Amino acid sequence: MKLHYHLIAQIISSLRDVFVDRRYADKVVEFAFKKHPKWGSRDRRLFAEAIYEIVRHWRWYWHLAGLPDSEHNHPELLTPEKLWHVWSAYWIMAENELPFFDEVNGVRRGAIIERSKQEVSPALRHSIPDWMESRLSRELGAAWPAIRETLNKPADVYLRVNTLKTERRSLKTRLAQDGFTTETLKEIPTALHMRQRYNVFGMAAFKEGMFEVQDASSQCVAPFLQVEPGMKVVDACAGAGGKTLHLGALMQNKGKIIALDVHDWKLTELRRRAARAGVDVAETRVIEGTKTLKRLAGYADRLLLDVPCSGLGVLRRNPDAKWKLSNEEIDRLIIEQQDILTRYSALVKPGGKMVYATCSILPGENELQVQKFLAAHGDQWTLEEELKINPAETGHDGFYAARLLRKPAAPTPPAVVEAQETPVEAPAQEA
Repeated sequence: MKLHYHLIAQIISSLRDVFVDRRYADKVVEFAFKKHPKWGSRDRRLFAEAIYEIVRHWRWYWHLAGLPDSEHNHPELLTPEKLWHVWSAYWIMAENELPFFDEVNGVRRGAIIERSKQEVSPALRHSIPDWMESRLSRELGAAWPAIRETLNKPADVYLRVNTLKTERRSLKTRLAQDGFTTETLKEIPTALHMRQRYNVFGMAAFKEGMFEVQDASSQCVAPFLQVEPGMKVVDACAGAGGKTLHLGALMQNKGKIIALDVHDWKLTELRRRAARAGVDVAETRVIEGTKTLKRLAGYADRLLLDVPCSGLGVLRRNPDAKWKLSNEEIDRLIIEQQDILTRYSALVKPGGKMVYATCSILPGENELQVQKFLAAHGDQWTLEEELKINPAETGHDGFYAARLLRKPAAPTPPAVVEAQETPVEAPAQEA
């Protein structure tokens, strides 16, 4: 395979963006595509696959390159020379011949192959930070090895059919006419699995709002909230609105959704997406402090809390998160999640329901959070149902959701009418 120097040099530069400048891998790939509009499909595919595979297996390729394991996540020690050696290890393990570039002249194929046969720790072999391996082994036990294996695989692409504009059979047919093969998922009526990798955002059907890109697991969360047309719904951690749009479709554009977030730029993106999808019932509000919540106290028939989390269930999709997370950050998130769950629950009216959701696989962020909440507020709330999606069992992202019911208000006892005593007549006065 002939390689163009400028393409590999861009891979090296982009890896530096991810590991030194700590930029998100998907944004780095998107930026590179915009920077090189003349790249063909082969170059784009080769570039994206290299970035994601090297980021996903960073620690392993660093080891194969003969670099000290203790330095693999120290940005200040990362040099262009080391990046070229890491890329070379990736390229050789993919059974390719190295190009005749000066930067790889010192790389020895035999040494890389030999290192790949050495016995190393599971954390190194599967490119997991030691702290993460220890924590997930402790919290997940025997389930962790299979989950770890799954999370190291590339993520598939799933579409969510926008039922406000089309239905699944029609969209499947239209995509087939455009040359794209999709598969339905029996258990998720809005999902289509894309069999080919393609820039779906350029499709005419996407621009017309016929579908959104959303993993199959994520598509289970909005229906779990049990919304109905005409309800008042709050999506309290709406972000760019993937689940807001799904809720709007489930409500058939009837009722009202208030989408909250602390970042206005995310809500701007939500409004743009809602316009494309034809969701008219969503109103966005920036969370500006306690006043925002006080105004909505007791307002919602349904509340979705898709809280900030570690994202450990979606590492296939965001592999760079492994190298940016820390034990301390997860502990901070757990405190924040409990605070959100406690304060935002006041938005639900008596008899209403709330879903607490994460894209994490850690019990500490999931069922243990719900148990702590119920221990403190069990007089007002009951747990109806939990949804646990194990990526090793489903092949989809790892997700958790719990639906809780706010107990109806106690009926007001009838007023007690006190019997009035018959007034005693005053004695007649003497004349």
